[in-house]
Amino acid sequence: MGPFEASILLFSVFLLLVAIRVPVSVALGLATLPVFILHDRLTISLLFTEMFKAYNSFLLLSVPFFLLAANLMNAAGITDRMIRLCRALVGWMPGGLGHVNVSVSMLFAGISGSSTADAAGIGSLMIPAMEKEGYDTSVSVAITSCSSVMGVIIPPSVLMIIWGGVMSVSIGSLFLAGVVPGILIGGSMMVAVYLYALKRGYPRYAFPSMRELSAAFASAFFALTTPVVIVGGIVAGFFTPTEASVVAVLYSMLLGLFVYRSLTFRELPKVFYDSARFAAIALFAVGTASAFSFLLAYFQVPKSLVVLFADMQLGPIATALIVVACFLVIGMFIDAIPAIIILGTVLWPVAETSGMHPIHFAILGVVSLAFGLVTPPYGLCLMIACSIGKIRVIDALRDTLIILAPMLFILLLIAVLPDLILWLPRLLMPKFM
Repeated sequence: MGPFEASILLFSVFLLLVAIRVPVSVALGLATLPVFILHDRLTISLLFTEMFKAYNSFLLLSVPFFLLAANLMNAAGITDRMIRLCRALVGWMPGGLGHVNVSVSMLFAGISGSSTADAAGIGSLMIPAMEKEGYDTSVSVAITSCSSVMGVIIPPSVLMIIWGGVMSVSIGSLFLAGVVPGILIGGSMMVAVYLYALKRGYPRYAFPSMRELSAAFASAFFALTTPVVIVGGIVAGFFTPTEASVVAVLYSMLLGLFVYRSLTFRELPKVFYDSARFAAIALFAVGTASAFSFLLAYFQVPKSLVVLFADMQLGPIATALIVVACFLVIGMFIDAIPAIIILGTVLWPVAETSGMHPIHFAILGVVSLAFGLVTPPYGLCLMIACSIGKIRVIDALRDTLIILAPMLFILLLIAVLPDLILWLPRLLMPKFM
């Protein structure tokens, strides 16, 4: 069995299982079984060995802890304080509540590291509020779902942690490289919201007084320090990403239980349960995707792709565009975490031979896969937002694609201008670049 035959067998079985609605994480594991059974040198026990090797990582402990920190922030009502601050900062612009939606997603992204937590937590507050002020439900859903993708782009990011662990890349450098794309994507969304507001006459709030602005900032101050503590601590070398995730949990609990007193001890078991359930789903996908990736490496699929692309003699920009296209397409069908483990390990040798920087390659992969959270048929964040807004996905798709268009332009911009995202990690963490 050669690279081509192995790839056909693995991906055809996987796609068939996904088509009949088998969960992606389970489908990845089941897709490896025919290869393990048919090949005389491979045994089923290798499936479990590769899964255990994937789980035997101290770094992966940060995933459930960051999810827990996000859920604690939501349960403690800290999101409300951020909304109040963002309303004072940008609510005076045309389409004020739409701008608040985008900006609060940017702030919450600096705490949660999870787009789904962003979509669920912020969407449950913002979508009903926007509908009350006359926004079309489809527009409210589109803004909420598209802005939630910044949860895995602006640091800290669960996807960047997974990427750093799988690809042996500095997570601190990844966090810093995600800052500029996150800000540019947020800015592009606010331009789209502004144009929507002018066309449809969406309302704005009155310009805040200095007293109102100061009160809003004071109310959200401790929450705003969370990303500074997390990202700053990692970049400065005070703690590892895993230790930073625990610090985020402890800090969130401290704010909710003792500072703001908006969280009770009775609520903690439910928050712990929900966080554990979501973390288990994500981490199970890590194990099965690692076994799938092991077979691709065993049959030298990445090496075959390197030879193919070497014959085409593509430069770094052309390779970057191909990388973006591949991640965008696969992100439409499967979750980002298994996509990183499978496609990231396959495409990196190709990108490396073209001269791409590993941080540039990583950011392109993370941002492209983040967009998959709002593009059907997978589109998890879009489905969450549609569920909150009580509309069908098809009804929100047109507005979602319109708002996604300038975000895709930013993705192409960072693909052809790598220095745009690399200057910050080079400035602050040069020894890892």
